[in-house]
Amino acid sequence: MASLNVGNLGEYLREQRRNAQLSLRQLADAAGVSNPYLSQIERGLRKPSAEVLQQVAKALRISAETLYVRAGILDAERDRDEVETRAVILADPTLNERQKQVLLQIYESFRKENGFGVGETAEDLGEGAAEERPDDTDVPSDTAVRGTRTAGGSDAGPRRTAG
Repeated sequence: MASLNVGNLGEYLREQRRNAQLSLRQLADAAGVSNPYLSQIERGLRKPSAEVLQQVAKALRISAETLYVRAGILDAERDRDEVETRAVILADPTLNERQKQVLLQIYESFRKENGFGVGETAEDLGEGAAEERPDDTDVPSDTAVRGTRTAGGSDAGPRRTAG
């Protein structure tokens, strides 16, 4: 059987599995796929679906998006920054799942506010498009800060002065 063009997905999966100190069989069981199928993926003989990659990523506790890029499901050049940002947020052990989801929602809302859809980059919008937009990213929208608190326990929202 000839090797498929799935980037370095198999090597990466093997490396992540070994880092997690899991046997091929343990990972296959945790991901809900067969041992021979996972072995073929690692050897580059099979191209898994996005659903299988998601199950494997969950079992390895890594970002599914990273696996999607390596498998060629997401365009690496176009989506690298967004994927890396999301992966860092999802991998942060100091945040709980709710906090991670809120951060991802805020991140996506800022991207949309700045004219980037899902997976769009400055190059997609034209040279210098990011510089032409007004710099209002340091003033978060009301929905982005609602319910957040500062270290002292006070609301982080805008303050009104008497006057």
